[in-house]
Amino acid sequence: MIRMTEMVKHLLIINIIFFVASYVMPHLQSLLALYYFENPQFHFWQPLTHMFMHGGPMHLFFNMFALVSFGSALEQFWGGKKFLFFYFSCGLGAMLLHTGVNYYEFNSSYDVLVSNGLSSENIETLLERRDLTIKGFENIIARMYDSYNIPAVGASGAIYGLLVAFAFMFPNAELALMFVPVPIKAKYFVPGLLAIDLYLGLKGASFFGSGGGTGIAHFAHLGGALFGYIMMWYWKRNQFNNNRWN
Repeated sequence: MIRMTEMVKHLLIINIIFFVASYVMPHLQSLLALYYFENPQFHFWQPLTHMFMHGGPMHLFFNMFALVSFGSALEQFWGGKKFLFFYFSCGLGAMLLHTGVNYYEFNSSYDVLVSNGLSSENIETLLERRDLTIKGFENIIARMYDSYNIPAVGASGAIYGLLVAFAFMFPNAELALMFVPVPIKAKYFVPGLLAIDLYLGLKGASFFGSGGGTGIAHFAHLGGALFGYIMMWYWKRNQFNNNRWN
């Protein structure tokens, strides 16, 4: 069993502190979660702080389980500084893709409503009141409302980057995970997981929830994985992955 490494331990402790603090002081959720950048509740620190916020005990548990399992192996190989650079880069990459998808959802929905006669004042009212709707445009209004108002939380984007890096470096490692009855090689498990996320993200569904705005930010997962892959490809091409930073 791989021992927990130093940077992984620090990240684990910080995530737990943030989780406990958000239950003791509930207003921290709205202050530190990631809101759409045009929402009045958005603050410049949220692209970083949202990585330490989680929606519930199981959300925290699965992310921290993956952090310890895969992050420790990578940190032992890379060193702490390079590991942290990779981790936060993937988390920020996840934020960028998630925000980009929200931007597309919001503006495409806005344009449809305007082209059907709604004024900007009518749309602002819809954004403030989730219970308001217009017959025939229920799904469009729901997508626009969710993109604008529902914040993102969690380290999942950074974790998906770690998964990609692990599969890149240890493709034949067999993963015996809690929800998989048989060991699966990393080179098959990680692409399969990404394919599920892509399918559910395009469908607007959730693997663990009921879908829509109540589920998982699938494109944040894919963003973290994409940035992780790009960095691993670049490092391998330049043989940079053989050099520790400390």
